[in-house]
Amino acid sequence: MVEDHILEAVKKVLEESPKRNFSESVDVAINLRNLDMNQPKNRVDEEIILPHGLGKDLKIGVFAKGDVGLRAKDAGAAYVISDIELEELVGDKSKARSLANECDLFIAETQFMPIIGKNLGVVLGPRGKMPIPLLPNKDIGELIQSKQNAVKLRSKDKLTFHVAVGRRNMDSEALAENVETIVTRLERALEKGKHNMRSVYVTTTMGKSERVV
Repeated sequence: MVEDHILEAVKKVLEESPKRNFSESVDVAINLRNLDMNQPKNRVDEEIILPHGLGKDLKIGVFAKGDVGLRAKDAGAAYVISDIELEELVGDKSKARSLANECDLFIAETQFMPIIGKNLGVVLGPRGKMPIPLLPNKDIGELIQSKQNAVKLRSKDKLTFHVAVGRRNMDSEALAENVETIVTRLERALEKGKHNMRSVYVTTTMGKSERVV
């Protein structure tokens, strides 16, 4: 059962933020304290599976060929990039940038990782979209489905950062459970737990915010 104060904060944000003519993102804004973020050990870098997903399908690009590529398409991949198409991207950085902007994340068979890193790292790296390697013992369909519900909680070298927890059209209790999942995981990731958390707010893209921590 989600904590009451988190549920009430989410309800208040949804009720008091003006409605827009598009489906707004619901985010969590995190402010840390008493941490030297120049020290890599203090940075937050967690992948979290949200219990209720993000309320939308992510656009996932998969670098694969043959049967793996077919199964990726069946599992809902937005794009399947074959070895031939990868060569075309290497030679056309404009096309590579367009694909990088279109997809939320990428997965790649391990055989493609060296050429992607060497030739497309400059495009994908700064966007935080270097592919997730598809290890030999992993099923592409299962990996795609798990990534549909996953978010990256990543501070880099900043004390303040954001992460999406869903869409405004989702049920308030589902959103609250997603928020609680983020807060719980963040507390575990920090050296001094809540003592390193200055504040955590839930907010819509263009609406009001409410404090949950």
